[in-house]
Amino acid sequence: MSTPAKIQFFFENKSVSLQNRTLLKAFIHSLFKKEGKRIESINYIFCTDKRLLEINRQFLKHDYYTDIITFDLSESSLVTAEIYISLDRVRDNAQKQKNTLRSELHRVIFHGALHLCGYGDKTKAEIKAMREREDYYLDKWVKS
Repeated sequence: MSTPAKIQFFFENKSVSLQNRTLLKAFIHSLFKKEGKRIESINYIFCTDKRLLEINRQFLKHDYYTDIITFDLSESSLVTAEIYISLDRVRDNAQKQKNTLRSELHRVIFHGALHLCGYGDKTKAEIKAMREREDYYLDKWVKS
């Protein structure tokens, strides 16, 4: 599987290790292909709660912590985006869900990708559909 250079990972600090990045990029690329979307570029930016709260306040006018904020910057049918992920929230959510950090991190990475593929998470029905797709891709990722 060739590695798409269109997906990049950036870390504001080195508090977590993201393993198998080349395979993960290829997997994300295949997720988009399966969902009928094509990528121009996606930047995943891993940051702290503090940084994501600043972004949430500044751009979305929300005053609360969250694990992920996805900005769809697309100007054509090709997906261009920035996805900010709070490693602090991912760690807390992993503990609350009795999940591994690695699994929760992948869930959030796929969650952002699924938002860009048109999945929402505002209503109960949307949340259910989102969770089902997250679980589907997590299962595929574990088996890859």
